[in-house]
Amino acid sequence: MQLSKRLQSLKPSATIAMSAKARELKSQGIDVISLSIGEPDFNTPDFIKEAAKKAIDENFSGYPPIAGYPELKNAIIKKFKRDNNISYEANQIVVSTGAKQSIYNVLQAIVDEGTEVIIPTPYWVSYSDIVELSGGTPVFVEGTLEADFKITPAQLEAAITDKTRAIIYSSPCNPSGSVYTENELKALAEVLAKYPNVIIISDEIYEHIVYGDKNVSIASFPEVYNQTVTINGLAKAFAMTGWRIGYIGAPAWLAKACETLQGQVTSGANSIAQRAAITALEADPSSIKYMVDAFAERRELMLGWAREIPSFVVNEPKGAFYLFPDVSATFGKVYNGVQINNADDLALYILEHAQVAVVSGSAFGSKNCIRISYAASVENLKEAMSRIKNALIEK
Repeated sequence: MQLSKRLQSLKPSATIAMSAKARELKSQGIDVISLSIGEPDFNTPDFIKEAAKKAIDENFSGYPPIAGYPELKNAIIKKFKRDNNISYEANQIVVSTGAKQSIYNVLQAIVDEGTEVIIPTPYWVSYSDIVELSGGTPVFVEGTLEADFKITPAQLEAAITDKTRAIIYSSPCNPSGSVYTENELKALAEVLAKYPNVIIISDEIYEHIVYGDKNVSIASFPEVYNQTVTINGLAKAFAMTGWRIGYIGAPAWLAKACETLQGQVTSGANSIAQRAAITALEADPSSIKYMVDAFAERRELMLGWAREIPSFVVNEPKGAFYLFPDVSATFGKVYNGVQINNADDLALYILEHAQVAVVSGSAFGSKNCIRISYAASVENLKEAMSRIKNALIEK
């Protein structure tokens, strides 16, 4: 028996794999602090849970429309206008089983064998794998720590060829926490407007978790509106990771293609979760400010602790809930008898010797870094960073 060639080359998600390894060690009685997964450590707000209970009582138990309930589409349309200054119609919205499926649908719909998709680094782990599953070739454009892990218009234009089908990026960025400013996005949009057949896939799942200026959507610039897909969902801002609701705003022809594809795979997203999502999206964003405030406090603490580790060089994240330090100063060194040659070695060493789970930057296209989530209690964060600091003392 043999797997298909595309599955033989598919790697497990590095973040999920590290999280699973941490859970396995915990089950063995080892005191592991997991800072590896991108999941808020808050409970879903009560007003959203009540909406789900109400939907159960009202018997929303049948198959929902493939692209989402009309009431949810309407809530998404209003949200896009309120928060992002983007105007969409109902035929431009598709609700899916998480933003990951939304991304998968879009890439499956537009990518062919021999086409290319530009991916600025660092990037969310699944982008490149989904591009390859779709038959395309990822083209990586490096965002360096010195540039706050963001690319320039010149870099972008140099990467575009007659094979380029799309660019996909996240802002706020997972894993770096970088956020493109309005002027930076405008400059990228001016380049992309010259290539109207290049689809812009803007992953904005962390849009509400920002520390400073409000997040800007590239689709709000008229010159690229018709070539942009805006990806979003409820997992991060509303602490609804397990509810699995993502959605897109896209050109109507592309939204229709995603609906057709989804109709042959999963059909409509969970009916109860969709009804709860209506209530979540209709709420004022201030209703989740307490989570953002907590992340902001942790960010300041984590930056302070990270800067006490001599081998870490860290940028200041403007969004999301991660630190992404450059750890290349550890390469070639020996700690507790273990030689560190790369970020993979370091992540494994930290897990085994500090009992803290982090993720190697190689999974995100940045081989000199590691990702540390601060979606955990201050007590656990303090203990974890102390363990890491002590484990990296040369003896």
